[in-house]
Amino acid sequence: MAVLAAATLLLESALTRLLAVAQYYHFAFLVISLALLGFGASGTYLSLVRRSYPLDRVLALAGAGFALSTVIAYAVVNGLPFDSYSIAWERRQILFFALYYLALAVPFFCSGVGIGAALAAADGQSHRIYAANLFGSGIGALLALFALAAAGVPGVILMSAMIGLAAVFAGPRDGRGWSRLRGFSAAIECVGVAGLLLLGLLNAQARAPMGLTISPYKGLAHALRYPGATDLFQRWNAVSRADVIVDAGTRMLPGLSYAYAGVPPPQAGLSLDAGSPMPVTLIAPEEFAAADYLPEALAFKLRPVAAVLALEPGGGLGVLQALVTGGGATAPASRTVTAVVGNPLERQAAGRAAGAADVYRNPHVMTVSESARVFLRRDRTPYGLVYFPLTDAFKPLTSGAYSLGETYNLTVEAFDDALGRLGPGGILVMTRWMQTPPSESIRLIASLATALERRGATPAAARLVAYRGIQTITVLAQPDGWTAGELAQVRDFVATRRYDLVWAPDIRPNEVNRYNRMPEPADYLAIREFFDASDPRAFYAGYPYAVQPATDDRPFFFHFFKWQQTPEVLATLGRTWQPFGGSGYFVLLALLALVLVLSVALIVLPMVIGRPRGAPAAGRGVPRLRWRALAYFGFLGVAFLFVEIPLIQRWILLLGYPTCAFTAVVLSLLLCSSLGSVLVRAAWLPKRAAVAALVVLAFAAAALIGRLTDAALGWPLWARGAAAVLGLAPLGVLMGLPFPLGLAWLEEEARGLVPWAWAVNGSASVLASVLAAILALSYGFTAVLLLGASCYAAAWVLLFGSPGVRAGRPN
Repeated sequence: MAVLAAATLLLESALTRLLAVAQYYHFAFLVISLALLGFGASGTYLSLVRRSYPLDRVLALAGAGFALSTVIAYAVVNGLPFDSYSIAWERRQILFFALYYLALAVPFFCSGVGIGAALAAADGQSHRIYAANLFGSGIGALLALFALAAAGVPGVILMSAMIGLAAVFAGPRDGRGWSRLRGFSAAIECVGVAGLLLLGLLNAQARAPMGLTISPYKGLAHALRYPGATDLFQRWNAVSRADVIVDAGTRMLPGLSYAYAGVPPPQAGLSLDAGSPMPVTLIAPEEFAAADYLPEALAFKLRPVAAVLALEPGGGLGVLQALVTGGGATAPASRTVTAVVGNPLERQAAGRAAGAADVYRNPHVMTVSESARVFLRRDRTPYGLVYFPLTDAFKPLTSGAYSLGETYNLTVEAFDDALGRLGPGGILVMTRWMQTPPSESIRLIASLATALERRGATPAAARLVAYRGIQTITVLAQPDGWTAGELAQVRDFVATRRYDLVWAPDIRPNEVNRYNRMPEPADYLAIREFFDASDPRAFYAGYPYAVQPATDDRPFFFHFFKWQQTPEVLATLGRTWQPFGGSGYFVLLALLALVLVLSVALIVLPMVIGRPRGAPAAGRGVPRLRWRALAYFGFLGVAFLFVEIPLIQRWILLLGYPTCAFTAVVLSLLLCSSLGSVLVRAAWLPKRAAVAALVVLAFAAAALIGRLTDAALGWPLWARGAAAVLGLAPLGVLMGLPFPLGLAWLEEEARGLVPWAWAVNGSASVLASVLAAILALSYGFTAVLLLGASCYAAAWVLLFGSPGVRAGRPN
């Protein structure tokens, strides 16, 4: 069974990467939902099976079923034209999503049948089954981190199928059961192994057979449709996939001034997780004439010899500009650039694309392989310029497929740390895309203003300068304030480069909207209104979109949806481009409804239809306990996921990547919760006090998780990993107590309700995994954690307020 558990966790980890590349987001909450749906349906199935089968047969069939269904599911999702980006306007995508979801849930159903059957047959040895399950799950979770780098998502999915197939041979065998199974199982094994090896061989020779199908709307798919485009380099690591695209048409210089009359330099494209390519410029620094006409050039001219910190510069365009503009190339000793590139594969791919022109190998560039947030917290070097290069593609205001993504480099805390790295007179510079009505620009100004105020640089309006082209807006923040001479340089730069001034401490209305004419100077008017507001909260409440600053507790910089948009969204549904942002937010609610329907159909409904005659229904037989028991297990299902999902999302900041956060949280809670389940048998354990301690600790986690992250952010990776795992250990142990306590209660008071308890808990868990992500978008992680703690509190009241418990059962 340990082998099957390892295969299951390995597949679960691989699916987060599959969705990140094939769609737009890691969808960790959806992967957990898939697993829970499969396990819940398997529990219902086992409770309804009338005939007992030898355990060796069940485990063998479960392993073979897991292996084959994993490969079939991968083939189905690769073949289905499902695209989360177009689901808002293309109705058939809802059907495709349902098929996509169900196909991926089948392997977890097979795994759940095997593990559930082993637990059912434990006969007093359930602690050993728990131990085997834990050991296998731990191996699978850890293996994923190494296997993804070695084999990529297709290879890891193939590996998980093969490991699942190995469970056919690894399980217990009684002679009679194994003999009856031999013919059928051997055929499955031979065909399965042959098919899997053939697919693996084909995948080694060419990417197509097991290659991952990506959304046609993703940037990589667009780039590869360009005539002559080739994918020069493709590699995986544990946290991403990198592609280098070479063609004659790659030209990416965001915000380039129309005053530039030269020829754009040759470039390649670097794509991460099949996203929009980032430019890799294929020339030496001294040849980059266009650098002086990019919007950030002003900052480099204002501080011509200052040391530069470039955070996540992608393909290196920002680093190249820092070397050139302001004298760096002509006087090399005058400027040094520290480039923080969190993903080593990104650096490797950029070097492969650039060859001899690799800017990261320039002697005046120091490259640091570390998360930008970790580096900002750890480093104590003062810099003259802190630069956030624009490396992501334009995102339409209504395109909230991106809004689900955690953007920890664009939160108030990130800007606060960046401002803290500035030396006297230092400047923070950032360019973002413009939308109509203004959204990114207003959120950026509000975030920087909040960060400046935290550092006592008030009024913030006197510390900021902003100017725009036709597509981008650039913001400069100077905590020490601007001199008259510097403001004169700003005006000279925007005039000669034909940019439009959007904000300056002494801006005049007749200075705006001069060169890149728009019907009205919307960004200037919105920024003016923001700074004129006596209370920023009143401005946020009155603005048509959600533009309040993103924070580490709610790090969704691209989520702009407000419920007041609903009439407009519904009026234009199907006639405008609104994937996941406007109408797309309702798609998340539709996803919630779909998950509810599927969980009821596959978990609860079979209990109703398949209930043997004479067996008690959920609403009969024990009226005093029935609703209390079902509510109890429902609260437990919601509580566990309302703790787990926000912890995964929050730990992305601490550990740097979704894959690492997913592994750490799932592994820690899984191990510790199972230990707690075993401790339920201990006579010395005061159950009532232990569950009360869980409630207290859950509320404490909601209050302290941000402080723990903040305190540990600058630590080495091993220390942060240890903090993430060990910090959750006490909570995890206690989270393992309520479920077996509830089962013990029902087994004494109303045994007929036990299958219903499993069904209700499974359905609530499936639903809660999606609901937690939706609530976090609007209210933040702390709010979801508080709701989870409240659900545990409600469960405590329901359990220990029952007559059986008051009489001393279960303690």
